[in-house]
Amino acid sequence: MIKKVIFLVLVSAFSLGAIAQQSKEELQRKQQALLREIGDLNKTLKSIRASKTKSLANYNLVKRKIEAREELIQNINRDLRILDDNIYLSQVEINKLRRELDTLKGEYAKSLVFAYKNRSNYDYLNFIFSASTFNDAIKRITYLKSYRQYREQQVTNIEKTHALIENKIAGLNNTKNQKSLALKDQNVQLKDLEEDRKEQNDVVTKLKGQEQELAVQIKRRDNERRAMSRAIAASIKREQAEARKRALELANRKAEDERKRRAAQAANNAARPNTSSEPTEGVATTKKSSTRTYSPFESTDEGRAQSLNFEGNRGRLPWPVDAGVVSIPFGSYNVPGSKIRGQSDGITIALPTGSSVKAVADGEVSSVFDLGGEQAVLIRHGKYFTTYSHLSSSNVNRGQQVRAGTVVGRAAANEEGEGEVLFMVTNEKGGPLNPQSWLRGR
Repeated sequence: MIKKVIFLVLVSAFSLGAIAQQSKEELQRKQQALLREIGDLNKTLKSIRASKTKSLANYNLVKRKIEAREELIQNINRDLRILDDNIYLSQVEINKLRRELDTLKGEYAKSLVFAYKNRSNYDYLNFIFSASTFNDAIKRITYLKSYRQYREQQVTNIEKTHALIENKIAGLNNTKNQKSLALKDQNVQLKDLEEDRKEQNDVVTKLKGQEQELAVQIKRRDNERRAMSRAIAASIKREQAEARKRALELANRKAEDERKRRAAQAANNAARPNTSSEPTEGVATTKKSSTRTYSPFESTDEGRAQSLNFEGNRGRLPWPVDAGVVSIPFGSYNVPGSKIRGQSDGITIALPTGSSVKAVADGEVSSVFDLGGEQAVLIRHGKYFTTYSHLSSSNVNRGQQVRAGTVVGRAAANEEGEGEVLFMVTNEKGGPLNPQSWLRGR
């Protein structure tokens, strides 16, 4: 019974420890990722702070840093809850083991008293020879041996339980130390969060004083966005026309091949005597095609494969840059307490000027166009399109096949002199999609 109890305690402790360890490792990985992101945001903000004017990118970067910091604090709080649970469970297990140890010691003490009272060889021999039969004497000898082994096992169980308690206490102390470090880290992050919020308030105050300048900046961005949308729509319309033309040519070729096949079959049937064993014209002999065209861009095997590949990697596509942070998010944005409003069809990524910009998936370059002295590259991935703009130069040409990771150009500088790239994902109708839902976490 005692062995079983010790075994169950060990198994439950191992299972709970493994689950807690797995959760803790996940939290630690998330914490490291958030700390790296906060570090990248701080580096980018440090370069932007050199500018006398406060930009929308500045506000959005501070906002994202606050969000990441709050997420990090929540992560630390979850870690603290796990540590508290571990401390509680460890203390419960230690108390249970101590009770079991007291029980083992009590039973061992009773066995010692019994052994002391029957310690003489005379009592031992008298117990054996008082047996009524030889078989009974053998049973008594076996019983005495078993009793001696039982006492030895009691000592072993006491030693194992004591060692287990010592290990549990050591683990408990280690967990308490981890909790102490986590609390210190939490306090540091809370103080940093207060500083981040002060910085955000400072940025908002200065942005409110620059509403006219920012209104001009936002208007310029909106004009660029409309021009970009028109250029993308024109390219997609041209690509659709070419795709339909290719699909029509392919269908005509297939129809012509089928007409020739039927004509040859008819001529062959006419040249041979008709028998009941041979298929006639009215009998279906060809397998029905399972090909399904979802859009003109998927009328070919290559286009359909590119679409499926792009869709299959949603949430796992690589980022178009090696380093950088999102300074302007997808969709509508605003500065609280002001009239500053804007709209973005993609994500603006702040990064060092001249950084490489890469294709996120295999595809074909649909267009390379100029927008106000800056280059933009449009790549088709089946029925999906990705756009890379605010490039100082482009490295690809229209019609070129590219692979994921192919460098398409270099990041240009914005009006503040900081590097930035606008990355967009659109469907076959030119409708903008949220790029961050397609890119993998960083």
